[in-house]
Amino acid sequence: MSALLPAEPVGLSNCDQEPIHIPGRIQSHGVLLAFAADGRLHHRSRNAEALLGAAAPRLGQALADTCFATDAALHGLVQECLATEPGEAQPVAIEVALAGRRFELIGHRLGAQLLLELELLGAEAALLLADDAFKGHKALVRLKRQRTVEDLLAVAVQEVRALTGFDRVMAYRFRHDDSGDVVAEARDAALEPLAGRRYPASDIPAQARRLYLLNTLRTIVDVGSAAVPIEALQADAAPLDLSHSVLRSVSPVHIEYLSNMGVAASMSISIVVQGRLWGMLACHHMRPRHVPYRVRSACDVLAHVLAADVQTALARASSQRLAAAAGLRARAIETLLHAEDGVLALLREADGLIGMFEAQGLVLAERGRALAAVGVPAEAARELLPFLATQATDSTGILARDTQDGMPPALRDALGPWCGLLALRFSEAADGWLVLLRKEQVETIAWGGRPDKEYSHGPLGPRLTPRGSFDVWKETVRGRCVPWSETDLEIARPLLSELARASAARGADLDRARSHLLALLSAGVDGAVPEPADPQPAGGRMQRLVAQVLDAARVRGGTGLDLQRAPVDLAQLVHAVVDEVEAAQPALRCVREVPRSLVVQGHAARLRQLLVCLVGNAARHGAVDEAVVVQLRVEGEAVVLDVSNVAPEIAAPLLSALFDPFQPGAAGLGSSADGLRLGLYIARQIARAHGGELEYAYAEPYVVFTFRLPA
Repeated sequence: MSALLPAEPVGLSNCDQEPIHIPGRIQSHGVLLAFAADGRLHHRSRNAEALLGAAAPRLGQALADTCFATDAALHGLVQECLATEPGEAQPVAIEVALAGRRFELIGHRLGAQLLLELELLGAEAALLLADDAFKGHKALVRLKRQRTVEDLLAVAVQEVRALTGFDRVMAYRFRHDDSGDVVAEARDAALEPLAGRRYPASDIPAQARRLYLLNTLRTIVDVGSAAVPIEALQADAAPLDLSHSVLRSVSPVHIEYLSNMGVAASMSISIVVQGRLWGMLACHHMRPRHVPYRVRSACDVLAHVLAADVQTALARASSQRLAAAAGLRARAIETLLHAEDGVLALLREADGLIGMFEAQGLVLAERGRALAAVGVPAEAARELLPFLATQATDSTGILARDTQDGMPPALRDALGPWCGLLALRFSEAADGWLVLLRKEQVETIAWGGRPDKEYSHGPLGPRLTPRGSFDVWKETVRGRCVPWSETDLEIARPLLSELARASAARGADLDRARSHLLALLSAGVDGAVPEPADPQPAGGRMQRLVAQVLDAARVRGGTGLDLQRAPVDLAQLVHAVVDEVEAAQPALRCVREVPRSLVVQGHAARLRQLLVCLVGNAARHGAVDEAVVVQLRVEGEAVVLDVSNVAPEIAAPLLSALFDPFQPGAAGLGSSADGLRLGLYIARQIARAHGGELEYAYAEPYVVFTFRLPA
């Protein structure tokens, strides 16, 4: 009697429910025998007599009456299997001769049952078994010398190919969504390269992944051979669980996939890291190929060592990344604490921050306005801010998203391929945001090999080819980026904490400076206030704020700015200031219309202070995707400097307070680089102390500040 599973058609719509652990069939190059707890043969493959002849046990025959009990070598293996705990599935194996043929006998416990499988050894087996121990040892030694994941996988594919002789050996690395990349490959030169290709998770259904964890090595000797049914003693017997079987037959969907690729034999070895299917070594051959069990076991051991080394390398890489992030974080915080232009100073570290988070873009924002966008369209940066204002961050102030789902249509249109964001809200008072962005996955991978290659198609169509598989993968990840990892968040948390502290420290500096200013003004400032030797000292930010306060107090007290003039090359001074601003803000574009030299009578440090104010304000308040324009020229008896940026016109009620922070309307002007709104006030006083003037005008779409002084 036989108990076979019904041959129901399996296609793409139901392959993930296919019971591949109980297929009811085995591959044709071996024989399967299953003895039940009562010691009788309850299951055997239908080809038992064809391969074993008279040595084949009959269904219902007692184990004690078979050659497996009477032959000393066979009896020893059986006893070793029976001595193991029922839950232990590790097989034992020996080479035996039956019916004039050489077999490898592999046995293991299956609950209370004993499962014996005999694989027929062909002529090529001797070649593969020659020096297999030496070759396996050599492979392990080479593997242990590698330090990075990439090097480990590169060596692993080379050594597995040397051990097995397969035409191609590939290393897959699975991703967060169980899609996989071919990250290393050793192949015959005549085969097309597959390294770099991405495959969707559906290429390895969930039940197959579970089996790859239970049975870490699978082989298909001949893709084109017919599977052999398993017969049962009782017609109503439950299907035999072949999860740990070495002969288990293969899903027809997988067979078609391999056939479409022109593969005739394959082997796969799981790379299991911390209980998870992290990757796989996949072997292909263009002709049927049987690799002996002993050689396969050596490859399996290699994969276990590889997995341990991968785990070590991953931990080392994560530690190195965290250490590098700590160094960059320290530089960024130092910049934020001491730079004149505050949050915009973080742009000096923009490339480092983007790389640190393995992102592709960055947005800096404050008080509801995008100050800078690196790699990201300005429109996307502008649309992003209202959305951020409506989103809840986690308890640490971090918002992490890897999809555009739930975003407003206008934002999705503006973002285009930008799907992931890691937003750090480092200042509630100033609504300060540092946002890292990632593109959707299809924008950030490379298609390896020849994507235009034609593949043969089976009954299930072009989906079961590398090209079709990749096309399906693309459709599943549209609008999604690679999610932010735990390491990303480990980097983000201390960065956010320190950014918040630095922002609060800057706010405290401003509060002290305001108090100092109010105290000076309340006391009535006179000529006793000292003139700073350099109004832009190289010291800390607090010193610069105090210098601004003293300047403002002196002007308000009627003392004014008494300047010692000398010849100054204003053109060279303009170039120097613009160079500094561009260096501090790599994403900024400046257009210069400045002569090589233009000498005026003036105070170099004070003129530089005026230029820093004008160019810095233009960089801060201009549209993030537009250039700052700096023009210097002679007009008759005057030298004229225009600094222009694209921005909305300043409303008429605010104009009276533009150059005077002490006017009631000054609060409506928004943020300023110094936080005290003293910059333009002092800049105008510097212009007037030189006998000139500083004025504002709007020439749509440009805000223009013009500095005139006598030639």
